[in-house]
Amino acid sequence: MKAFIKMVLMSGVFFLGASMAQDGWASELVTVKGSDTMVIVAQRWAEEYMKKHPDATIQVTGGGSGTGIASLINGTTDLANASRPIKQEEIEAARRLGREPKEVKVAMDALGIVVHKDNPVERLSLRQLMGIYTGHVNNWKELGGKDLPIMRYSRESNSGTYLFFKEHVLKDMDYASDCQNLPGTAAVADAVAKDPKGIGYGGVAYFDRPNLKVIKVSKADDQKAIDPIDRSDLKRTKVHYDVVWSGEYPLARPLFVYSLRESAEIKRFLDWILSEEGQKIAAELGYIPINVAAVAGR
Repeated sequence: MKAFIKMVLMSGVFFLGASMAQDGWASELVTVKGSDTMVIVAQRWAEEYMKKHPDATIQVTGGGSGTGIASLINGTTDLANASRPIKQEEIEAARRLGREPKEVKVAMDALGIVVHKDNPVERLSLRQLMGIYTGHVNNWKELGGKDLPIMRYSRESNSGTYLFFKEHVLKDMDYASDCQNLPGTAAVADAVAKDPKGIGYGGVAYFDRPNLKVIKVSKADDQKAIDPIDRSDLKRTKVHYDVVWSGEYPLARPLFVYSLRESAEIKRFLDWILSEEGQKIAAELGYIPINVAAVAGR
């Protein structure tokens, strides 16, 4: 039977499969669950990998970093995608089951701050973002914008992006009670694209849309604001890799895959993700490759 690849999109969940081998034996199923930030690239990695390895079956779902790691520990997924490092209590939970989590850094992500395209604000500092999301800054005119109330869009609390933003921007203070918590970065992008008062955050790969504007971010009010987008080619939006690799852009983070077991298929898949080919796919989708050779000559 000729190998085939099938993809079905249902309720935000991607199922990708490959055919059974000629002799009727099913190939090993590798399940991947977790970070919604990583769903775009995880889906493409699975799809392209199975084209090259028709004996493989990779199933990808989202749900958030915390959900993915919990599923890994309870044995309902083979790999957990996470946009944050695994917590110590999660490591201990795995160890109580006699398992040791293995961490693989597979890419980096620039966390973009996004507003509606008609918003005149071009830059914000980390202090100003803290003020917005803790509820101390409530009108765009306080930031040089129009006299409009600020509508805050955020991720849900099981999201690694939510926790990263809380730790690195809010300094572990609570989010404002009126934040609109949304289930994925795509939902944040949808909301802000329709709302001239809105602001949101998330993986910059999700924000390449006509009605959105990714703004510059500075570490302090008196420091240069850094643009995570390379705007040298007006025909194409792409991430500015150099400001992420150097740490100049203040809101960047690694993306991880965690496992508790390593079969031959899992190792082959992870090795391919880290290869120049796998990393080029990440770059094409707006993520930052960790394999610099993948974007050589860009």
